[in-house]
Parts: sequence; structure tokens; C-alpha cells
Amino acid sequence: MSRGGVSKKRPDGPERRCIATGEVRPKSGLIRFVAGPDGRVVPDILGRLPGRGVHVSADRAALERAVKKKMFARALRQPVVVPEGLVEDVERQLARRVIDLISLARKSGEAVGGYEKVKDWLARGRAGILIQATDGSGRGKSKLSTPYRGHYIGCLTADELGMAFGRQSVIHAALASGGLGKRVVEEAQRLCGVRGTEGGKGRER
Repeated sequence: MSRGGVSKKRPDGPERRCIATGEVRPKSGLIRFVAGPDGRVVPDILGRLPGRGVHVSADRAALERAVKKKMFARALRQPVVVPEGLVEDVERQLARRVIDLISLARKSGEAVGGYEKVKDWLARGRAGILIQATDGSGRGKSKLSTPYRGHYIGCLTADELGMAFGRQSVIHAALASGGLGKRVVEEAQRLCGVRGTEGGKGRER
């Protein structure tokens, strides 16, 4: 309990310090990096690679600062090589992660794609997460509302969202509450941070 008798809210999970900003944040909002056997900096999107790891906020400005200011060598305590296009590689891997998770949700019956199916899930209260492509029509997207106390994800393109559903492109999708939804939201938050787009958290629409 803090001074004044007000309880401090504890984080939901472990925290780490961002080497670029100095801020301590939940691991779910950070990107872990390790040095590979050849001394190259490697993004550890799943957080499973062996070795000493350092963390950077899932934010494009923070990532670019870490690269520009050569912060990886100091934080990893060894000479390292930062590959050209490291930030873009992080973005690609995060996008692939979100796409794969949505695909898994679809295969288990926890996700649907297409305007009419999404509209039906929203009407029946089955949807907990609304996903819409960044390059979809604003007018069309405005016809669907984020579920009450649900989440909105808007950081994938129509082609990327289509990959999750085995189609050429998808503009509207929805995920059921529970199941893989929490993991999709967490990964989407990181991707949205890197891309500077909207999504991952609940919002009023």
C-alpha cells in the first residue's frame, strides 16, 4: 500500500526496462533482443531464445533510437552488429505473429471474416474483438462498432488479414472472447506500436 493509504495497482506480469527510454514496462509491451552466435542483434519475438536479453518498447521511435544511438552493444555488454533494416524486420515478424494467431483462431472456430459474418457475431454478442484492415473504406468500417468492453485492432492491411483467412483480402474480421483472443490482442498491441496504428485496446466507436 502506498503513502496515503491508496493501494498501488500491481502489473499483470513481469516487467523489464526499455534500453531506449529507461521506462519500466510489462514484458508484453516490449521486444526482446539477443546477440546471436555471430554477434548480430536478433529480435526474439517469442521471448524464447537463449542468452542475455535486452528489451525495447514496442514503439517505432524507441526502436529507431536504440539503433541510432547504438544502445544494443552497451546493454548487451559486448560488441554487436545491428543488421540493416532491423526495425522493419521486427515489424514483419510481429505482423506474421498476429496473422498466425488469427489463423489459429479461425481454424478453431473462434474467428470469422467478412462483413456479414462479423455483423452477425456482433449482433449476437459473440464477438469480443473487432479487426478491420487499415486500407479498408472508412465509411464501410464505420458501420461496425467495437463490442462493449471489447477490443479493436486496426494494424493489419487487407492482404495481411486475408492471409489469416486463406483469402486474397479481408477488410472485416471478429474474434470470440477468450481462447486465443488475449494473445492476439497482446501481439496486436505490439504491432500497432511499431506501426503507429490503432488497436489492441478497447475504444468507444
